[in-house]
Amino acid sequence: MPDLYPFVSIILPCRNEEKFIAGCLDSIISSDYPRERLEALVVDGMSEDGTRDILARYTERYKFIRTLENKKKITPCAFNIGIENSRGDIIIIMGVHAVYSEDYISKCVKYLHDYDADNVGGVMITVPRENTLKGRAIAQALSHRFGVGNSIFRTGAGEPLFVDTVFGGCYKKEVFERIGLFNEKLAKHQDMEFNCRLRAAGGRILLAPDIVCQYYARTDIKSFIRHNWGNGLSVFSSLKDTRAMPFSTRHFIPLVFVASLIVSAVLSIFSPDFFRLFAAIAGLYILAAAYFSLRISIDRKSPGLLFVMPSVFAMLHISHGLGSLCGVLSLPASWRFWSKRKAINRYRLLS
Repeated sequence: MPDLYPFVSIILPCRNEEKFIAGCLDSIISSDYPRERLEALVVDGMSEDGTRDILARYTERYKFIRTLENKKKITPCAFNIGIENSRGDIIIIMGVHAVYSEDYISKCVKYLHDYDADNVGGVMITVPRENTLKGRAIAQALSHRFGVGNSIFRTGAGEPLFVDTVFGGCYKKEVFERIGLFNEKLAKHQDMEFNCRLRAAGGRILLAPDIVCQYYARTDIKSFIRHNWGNGLSVFSSLKDTRAMPFSTRHFIPLVFVASLIVSAVLSIFSPDFFRLFAAIAGLYILAAAYFSLRISIDRKSPGLLFVMPSVFAMLHISHGLGSLCGVLSLPASWRFWSKRKAINRYRLLS
């Protein structure tokens, strides 16, 4: 490595995170990367709980931690504020709902150089915020291929792979000078949209399985459903505000599943053949969910998961699929969507 320890800027967007900010910062403080070659920029979205008081204590004690304000309160604005105020040659975007391994930063920097990548990320190990049966089931669903498809940063890999996107991301700062900043019109999936632009411009995104963080997943059902519905909605409605296509084939599957159930159920009123189709789709899904739930319960030595996992899988897929359907249906009436289609051939769909 030409410069063994290049200066690294960590960007941490947060808003009302008093339950998580201390644990996240503690894991960064414990990093094996030289502190004099590091800065942590916490971009706070005008928190109204105890987050700002906690940050004040950390910034007073640790001079490499700074707080910036994000008055617009949305994530891509926080990213851009951090990038514009950063001093590092390398930018690492981290999430507050996670804690990071001691060598997380140093391995990100190493892989960025060794593989000549433009963005590097690792594996996100999903753990429940509350260690209940329901919470463990949600964490398992978000870590399993049946739950999240080929989202490799969630399910893991056996070796370094070039992928479509990663959690957070460790970027060469020159990437932002070449590609631009994050799209501030996208409240969600702004990282996928940026990585889509990066790949379209010839950039390479590497996932390294030995770069590890633990991510704390939502454990209450209401938040779980609302979050997945919002993810499904935004992944397609984001096409109103970008010429890129910030999704991959895995994002179509819940949409197709839910749409096929709705259409076959409605048409079954007119023909029993469609009822049989509806029953076949639903029956195959139930069998698949039961099979993978059984496998998970055996692997985790937790018989209770067998009875909870099928419903958690269904809530994940149906809420995401319904959100996606609403997002797709909103597109034809959007002038912003049609105004951006002229340049769509400049970008390619993530594979």
